[in-house]
Amino acid sequence: MNECFQTLMDYGLRSQGIGEKLLPRSDFTLCQQFVLIGSGMTWNIYFGVVAVFAGFFLATALALGKGSRHLWIRKPSEWFIFVFRGSPLFVQFFFAYFLFLSLKQAHPAFSPFTSAWLGALVVLFFNTSAYSAEIFYGALQSIPKGDIEAADAYGMSGWPRFRRVIWPTMLRLAWPSYTNEAIFMFQSTTLVFFSGFPATQQRGDALYYANYFADKTFNPFIPYPILAMYFILLTLLVIWGYGAVNRYLNRHLPQERRSRLTFRPNVIR
Repeated sequence: MNECFQTLMDYGLRSQGIGEKLLPRSDFTLCQQFVLIGSGMTWNIYFGVVAVFAGFFLATALALGKGSRHLWIRKPSEWFIFVFRGSPLFVQFFFAYFLFLSLKQAHPAFSPFTSAWLGALVVLFFNTSAYSAEIFYGALQSIPKGDIEAADAYGMSGWPRFRRVIWPTMLRLAWPSYTNEAIFMFQSTTLVFFSGFPATQQRGDALYYANYFADKTFNPFIPYPILAMYFILLTLLVIWGYGAVNRYLNRHLPQERRSRLTFRPNVIR
């Protein structure tokens, strides 16, 4: 027990550069694998939380842009969504890294973008924004005309109508599907350190450390189930949080009309 506690103190925040600098080289214990893979999860949580939170606002703007009557607003929104939904996320990481490298050579101000904490985050932000925008756009198209007509009858127009009628209804209709997108975005963060963005000083995410132990022990049946366990727990936490929001959005509806969250994992991103 004392040995495991010492392992936690040494490696608990190693992925953030705090604690022991060298990774274990031999005599790998179960505690070391749990602690280091859990340490790497801090990166996955960081990427997922920031990308989903920021992407929510861009996705809303893109969905409104795609539904705009103005061609100069609608076409850029449609192409942005098409490009980031039509290309694999792994390829987006690859091209973004080399684009940021080229920009770094042109001006040193772009240097932070070649690091995973910012460059990879930008890619995840754009990717989830595109997928979420398509979900929100579909919800916008599904808003009952009677709701909008009722708002017009009350004299609402412009921003008041959007804020009090269109936007809340869009969220209520889109939330179950948007929950699945948020879950898959957290899972997609495992691609970051297996793409072009390097893990400096072996400070990688959960999959990085799971792969390290699998290579060193020649036994993938211990680190990868540990990794899966952490992501299952994270998924349950996301479902709980988004479920609370879903209940809040549907609080005015009768129980039988409230939409329920269902997890539908994507096979291919």
